[in-house]
Amino acid sequence: MQFTIQGRDTKSSARAGSITTDHGTIETPIFMPVGTAGTVKAVHQRELKDDIQAQIILGNTYHLYLRPGLDVLKQAGGLHKFNGWDRPILTDSGGYQVYSLSARRKLNPEGVTFQSHIDGSRHKFTPENVMDTQRVIGADIIMAFDECTPYPCEYGYALKSADITHSWLDRCFSRLNETTPLYGHQQSLFPIVQGSTYRDLRIRSAECIASKGAEGNAIGGLSVGEPHEIMYEMTELVCNILPDDKPRYLMGVGTPVNILESIALGVDMFDCVMPTRNGRNGMLFTSAGIINIRNEKWKSDFGPVDENGLQFVDHQYSRAYLRHLFVAGEMLGSMIASVHNLGFYLWLVKTARQHILEGDFAEWKSMMVPRLMQRL
Repeated sequence: MQFTIQGRDTKSSARAGSITTDHGTIETPIFMPVGTAGTVKAVHQRELKDDIQAQIILGNTYHLYLRPGLDVLKQAGGLHKFNGWDRPILTDSGGYQVYSLSARRKLNPEGVTFQSHIDGSRHKFTPENVMDTQRVIGADIIMAFDECTPYPCEYGYALKSADITHSWLDRCFSRLNETTPLYGHQQSLFPIVQGSTYRDLRIRSAECIASKGAEGNAIGGLSVGEPHEIMYEMTELVCNILPDDKPRYLMGVGTPVNILESIALGVDMFDCVMPTRNGRNGMLFTSAGIINIRNEKWKSDFGPVDENGLQFVDHQYSRAYLRHLFVAGEMLGSMIASVHNLGFYLWLVKTARQHILEGDFAEWKSMMVPRLMQRL
């Protein structure tokens, strides 16, 4: 994997670059649609490629391990062949499920035992078998196994958790070095910075991760309930330590405003379920602000979803029609909203990239942030 920086903003830490993988090139900053179980919910591959122009999507190790299972994925030739996506894929290691499924797991320095949310069966994840699983899935970028700490989190717990994450990282690298990719393309391991919201722990973790010389690095354990100001503080702190010549991935973030602010701090890669999850519930992100399409005020509004003319679906549906679909419980409403929101997120990072290259990103961001925060 290669990362090249092609431009920088002079008034912030924003940068525009490209990541080259065996399945194609990713232009940064980039937003990655989340396809937890091998599919981006309610969105066709054609829409992802042609309408949204996604350059990379995500899968999740925990969920793919349970369904369809490793035997099926290996027989298919990996996730790329299984779901027909021929562009880059990133897989989360299951570390987020250590946080989100805390009531269904037991954690110790060896690994984590999960109780399946599907049938209650028990499965042990270790750094070693998580690397093996991601070899079978075959993603281009694979994540180290870590613990994502909750917020708030006591200092002692955050310290112990970060130490476990660092020891697991060494085991991830060892296992990866003992094995080879299964499908003829290279896989790049990204370590993950933890440390909750404690500055000294974040510095310590970032220095540890930076010392590994990985092809890219991630920032985890944020966007889990902490105030946005703290998230930005931790992000800036870590970005100033992680290598400048490697891509930085802020995991699970976030709103359009979160993304612009974090780009300004030096982040290159983002993912979040918000565009699709909120879209399925009738929340639309536009260049003029946020729309709750179920509201009565849109009942007879025959204007386009985005008042500035941005269109990411194959037809210009009106706000009134989209509201009708949601009120009537029609599946098409969720599909249109999901495609629109993902398209908007991809437009946002693409436009940010253009402004970085043109040298006026900071001014453009200052103009956009108040607009994006408006409730229409």
